[in-house]
Amino acid sequence: MTDKLEPIEKQQTWKVYILLTSDHKLYTGITNNMVRRWRQHSAKKGAKFFYGRKPLALCYLEDGHNRSSASKREYQIKALKRNQKWQLILDNFGPHFAHDP
Repeated sequence: MTDKLEPIEKQQTWKVYILLTSDHKLYTGITNNMVRRWRQHSAKKGAKFFYGRKPLALCYLEDGHNRSSASKREYQIKALKRNQKWQLILDNFGPHFAHDP
């Protein structure tokens, strides 16, 4: 009998994140490796959104998701208005990211 469950070391925790970009936009995405994804965005690989802009700061990070729940949460956050995203950032990271540039 084969075990269809992945070994624990192969199970990955997914994250939902919001980045502030060089043109003051907020980008929401998901990843299972934030360092790798930051490098991809910086190198303009992966998301077309980053052609012509660079990530400046990681403003929000929500951990502990599987791929499905991360995608659902990303969808919820992307549906928020800009001021609501800033409120989410403020509520989780404090006044350092309190202003909308």
